[in-house]
Amino acid sequence: MRQARCMWMRGGTSKGGYFLAEDLPQDAAARDAFLLGVMGSPDPRQIDGMGGASPLTSKVAVVRPSAREGVDVDYLFLQVFVDRALVSDAQNCGNILAGVGPFAVERGLVAAQDGETPVRIFMENTGQLAVARVATPGGRVSYAGAARIDGVPGTAAPVPIAFRDTAGSSCGALLPTGNASDEIAGVDCTLIDNGMPCVVMRADAFGLSGQEAPEELEANAALRDRLEAIRLKAGPMMNLGDVAEKSVPKMTLVSAPRAGGAVATRTFIPHRCHASIGVLGAVSVASACLLPEGPAREVAVLPGGAEQALSVEHPSGETTVIATLSGGEIAEAAVLRTARKLMDGTVFAPV
Repeated sequence: MRQARCMWMRGGTSKGGYFLAEDLPQDAAARDAFLLGVMGSPDPRQIDGMGGASPLTSKVAVVRPSAREGVDVDYLFLQVFVDRALVSDAQNCGNILAGVGPFAVERGLVAAQDGETPVRIFMENTGQLAVARVATPGGRVSYAGAARIDGVPGTAAPVPIAFRDTAGSSCGALLPTGNASDEIAGVDCTLIDNGMPCVVMRADAFGLSGQEAPEELEANAALRDRLEAIRLKAGPMMNLGDVAEKSVPKMTLVSAPRAGGAVATRTFIPHRCHASIGVLGAVSVASACLLPEGPAREVAVLPGGAEQALSVEHPSGETTVIATLSGGEIAEAAVLRTARKLMDGTVFAPV
């Protein structure tokens, strides 16, 4: 039986294990086998591990001190599949990212300042930079505060995160096909990557209102099959290759907002319908709303201005993306997240 030091944290609307890179096996295959054992995968209930029987609670952050100039830590996100013996680094995760700053300070990788500590994070999955601001009154991480995010009960200390140069981080360009809209299997799609590869489509193209509950959408086998057929065709078009065994691109259905936001969403990640929306997924969808044309722009209600606060509605509430525009393009996107330390100790796996 193998063991490793680990901190279990909620990051945004996700949850998972945070490890120092030095505490995990250095061989990728051995590391993945260990993490599958930690989570209890493959098993729909993950009953023999720490996973919570959902992709949102079967995630891992691997953190190390950075040798890059102007960067504090490097962060590798790993998605541990629930019902398959698969660990993927094909995507980033902005929710788990919310816990990286506090974790880095807690582990002594970044010296805490009195009041607030900025943590500059290099996201290894996509080669991009994020800056998280961690509440550190008296030089100690505090998780208590008045910030609230939809999808998480109660309040916590705010963790504002600014993303820079995320366009095309996985696909090579914001719009990998060069088009704001492409037709795939008779459906108009925006293939976009501003930190998370997404296929954005109008919900009414599938005969949906866009307000259906995730459980209802997930139970619709014909819808899932149709979305997967589009996803498999979109993968090569987005420079992602064969995506049959990958967790990207995400599939997002958009409709007109119902709660005063910019756009309403239902997102498959890629086969389960998300109870909310991923942070970087929200950034990509907000970016699609700002395009001159395409499915999202057709239904979006935009606030206008050089700095636009776009409220992306989802089943659990909303996620606000602050988009700063320069020359008609997004120069920086920022979101507000929270995080909480749940457990710090040793985790075991039967490998």
